[in-house]
Amino acid sequence: TVNEVANILRVSNMTVYRLVKSGQIPAIRVGKNYRIKESDVNEYLTKGTQRAGKN
Repeated sequence: TVNEVANILRVSNMTVYRLVKSGQIPAIRVGKNYRIKESDVNEYLTKGTQRAGKN
């Protein structure tokens, strides 16, 4: 869920919604809620780490 991802990334729920809306993290909408695969969160974290290391 968005709340779980926010806790993992240590960001607000709104930030996760923005990441989903911008397409940076894929999500499936179920009713009023979003479901996000753990593998997609891990991929986002990996990409973020790679970007940070390319200074």
